[in-house]
Formats: sequence, C-alpha cells, structure tokens
Amino acid sequence: MSTRKLGHVLAPVAALLGAALLAGCTSDAPPDAPAAGANGGTGDPGTGTQSKFFDRAEYDRQLGLAEVTPQGPAARPWEQMLRPELVDTGRYRKNGSGGIRLCFSNAGVFNPWRQVGLKNMRAEAALHKEITEFTVLDAQGKDDKQISDIQELAGQDCDALIVSPNTTATLTPAVEQACAKVPVIVFDRGVETDCAVTFINPIGGYGYGAVAADFLVGKVKPEGKILALRISPGVDVLETRWSAAKLAFDKSGLDVVDVKFTDGDPAKTKAIVTDALTRNGDIDGVWMDSGATSVAAVEAFEDAGRDVPPITGEDQQDFLQAWKEKKLTAIAPSYPTFQWRTPVIASLRILKGQQVPKEWKLPQPTVTQETLDRYFKPGMPPLHYAMCGCENLPGFPEKWGGKK
Repeated sequence: MSTRKLGHVLAPVAALLGAALLAGCTSDAPPDAPAAGANGGTGDPGTGTQSKFFDRAEYDRQLGLAEVTPQGPAARPWEQMLRPELVDTGRYRKNGSGGIRLCFSNAGVFNPWRQVGLKNMRAEAALHKEITEFTVLDAQGKDDKQISDIQELAGQDCDALIVSPNTTATLTPAVEQACAKVPVIVFDRGVETDCAVTFINPIGGYGYGAVAADFLVGKVKPEGKILALRISPGVDVLETRWSAAKLAFDKSGLDVVDVKFTDGDPAKTKAIVTDALTRNGDIDGVWMDSGATSVAAVEAFEDAGRDVPPITGEDQQDFLQAWKEKKLTAIAPSYPTFQWRTPVIASLRILKGQQVPKEWKLPQPTVTQETLDRYFKPGMPPLHYAMCGCENLPGFPEKWGGKK
C-alpha cells in the first residue's frame, strides 16, 4: 500500500497555528519560496520547483475522485464513500449483549478545526446507546505521549480503537502494535501501514489546492498578478495543496508574483499583502492554502484603499461572513470537520461484522457563491467550520459555541 500522509486542514487562531502545524504534521522544509516577479519573460514560471511531496499518481487520483458521485445518503456526507473497496470484518464481530467500549487516541485539540471535530465525534458517540463507554486520550501534539496513549488503550478492554496520528512515520510502530490487539480505525492523517481495518479521510490536499487555483484561473484576466499565501513549509497536506495550485498556475499564463509564508499570523499576512501591493502596483488574485488569515488579507487590501481581488479562503465562519457582507469574489474549499463523525460509525459497523471500505474516502465540498447562504450560519463563532455536519446533532448550536 502506498504511503499517504494526509494531514488535517489547518485554519486555527494565529497564535496556535504555527506550533500546531509543526507539532502536528510531518514536516521536512523545502527550499525557500521563490522571489517575486519570476514570471517576467524569464521562462521560470515563478512558482519555484515542485515539492518533494508531490506524487503525480496521487494527484491524478484525487482530482479523479473529485468528479465521482459518492455512494451513500445525500443528506449525510460523513457516511458517503468514493470508489470504496469493501473489506470483510466478520472476525471483529462483537458477540454478547454487553455494551461497547470505544476508545480514541487523539493527536490533540490544538486548533479550532480539531476542537470542532472532537465535539462532533463526542456527539456522534452519544447517539448510539450501545456505546456505554467512550474513552478519549489527548496527546497534546506530542508523539511520545500518543505512543504511550495508544499502548495504554490497546492494553485495556477497548472493543475498537480510533487513532488520529500526530505524525505519520513516528506513530506507525505504535499503530501496528495496536492492530495486533484490537481493531484499529485511522482517520484524518495516515500512517505507514495498512494494518488498520479502515483509513478514513476526505479527497485530500491536491483536490483542495486545485479547486482554489482553478477558481482564480477562471476569474483573473490573462497575465494577472497572483499572490500565493502559504502557512508553513514542509507540511505534507499543505505541500500537496500548493503542488496542485502550482500545476494550475504554471500552465495558466497568470503571473505568480509572490509565494510567501505567513506562519498563520494575521499581522504578517497584512504586511505581506501591503508589500506586494507596493512593489507590484496591483494584485489581481490571492490564493491561500488555508483560511486562517483570509480575513486579514481582505483587510490589508481595504487598509490600502484597494478593491479586494478574487480570493480563496476556507469554510471558517469569519471568512464566510466577510465574503457575504463585503460581496467578495471568493471560493472556500474545505477539509470537512464532518469526517470526525465517520470513525464512530465505522467502528460500530466493524463490531457488527459489516463491510467497510479499506480506504474510506469522503467527499470534500466547496463553498461557492451559489452555496454561501447555506453554509454561512449567523450566530456561530468566528472559528466555527461550516462543514461540521453537526446541525442535526443534539445540543447544536450551543455546544458548538453558537446561539439560536
């Protein structure tokens, strides 16, 4: 099985983001982003060399999955599947009338995406009366603690173990050891083993990056100036987002004048946008690999007295609100937090001996102008994620920080 290091979508508060990214994902920093203006007739596309994380076959696969009609209930995307290859789980069937003890080793709750996700998972578990105990251990973004957590849970009477790995390679041995003792469900981020009964995640970073780049290619005039804002170098899922965007921009004729890292810091983002406007005169489009500082980028154009150009963000409420109120030309790809419901559902199916996909690929919706009103939810906190799939869960919206 090929290695798939699929990190989470990171759109947290700036103070938490940089540390969370470095602590929470596989990181091998690539060369620095290219200097500005490399498109100017030199033959260099302006986007630098392709990331060492780039995998053409996986890129093609993800873009193909984006065109597939998912199997499953239309109103419950967290139960849908893309091209599933089902595996038998009969040997994991739980016999007897006793309740189910479900266990979860979590990488951490160090950003709003993960905080929303864990609320979803707890609420999903509470729906199922057969789950009489739900044990969650928080690794706090530390590999050594998660290794210990997994060993502890695998040695207890867990009927199934859900794992969201902090990093890929380092957590692999611990997951392999757990697989020998209990059915394991991996989600969100992968490990370098296929011992888990199922691996659950959405389409992935290539799909996210391509959607955002294609939007700008369609909205910005030929030879228009693009500012690409990235969060951190060397983070697998963010690298794949940029890899897909790079391919789209390199063949588009658009001029990528800057590729800059923001560290998820709104103040740094504003400074980068201001500098780009000063040096280039105009910026015709802004591509972002995450929505964490999209609002800061918007504000930088406004502070400079400029119209906000077509811009990409994410399904965070603060960006959706700015988009709606300021009538922006925008799009918001997602790495949906509804995926946190799926491991609970998968665990119960496995313990009933029902088939599940070996790799459970979920859809990855995008917020467009046509769907903005559906996903923007007045009364929800700024860092809430629209793709939570939580609206039908008990306690919504209050338990998610919202108001009715």
